[in-house]
Amino acid sequence: MSNVYDFTVKDRMGNDVCLKDYEGKVLLIVNTATGCGFTPHYEPLEAMYKDLRDKGFEILDFPCNQFADQAPGTDDEIHEFCTLKFGTEFPQFAKIDVNGETADPLFSYLASEKPFNGFGKGLKNAALNKFAAANNKKYGDKTNIGWNFTKFLVDREGNVVSRFEPTDDMDDVRKAVEAAL
Repeated sequence: MSNVYDFTVKDRMGNDVCLKDYEGKVLLIVNTATGCGFTPHYEPLEAMYKDLRDKGFEILDFPCNQFADQAPGTDDEIHEFCTLKFGTEFPQFAKIDVNGETADPLFSYLASEKPFNGFGKGLKNAALNKFAAANNKKYGDKTNIGWNFTKFLVDREGNVVSRFEPTDDMDDVRKAVEAAL
């Protein structure tokens, strides 16, 4: 694969969506969960989407239940939660796996372009590192994503330019998105 436009994913209704449909836009591709301590990231994500979508920005939301079963609902239940609690309007796709033998090829590609380098320093990050390591042990060398709300920034040509862990400051994510626009 040469860039993200070569991938096809499933929308939450089970229909194929070719990412080539997003060609020319800046993308933030995120694996999410509704019951995670990082679920409040939906708020700054939605604010960023509302502010920047008219400039060619899209957020692609992929729920994932692989991290301590924090996205247990159906695609419809997850969508309802996000729209009612956070007013999300950005595209939400079918729930996927991001690690292991059943990992979605898009996320395997994203992680191969920008590998995991840890959650950073500090007590909170060290605790997440420990918890994630225990949770992700079952995926062995197929562990591409460390935790929920990992974000990949893709430029207008479909190239993965940055990776943000859930512990990264959302202001830094926004600055990178604005620079890419």
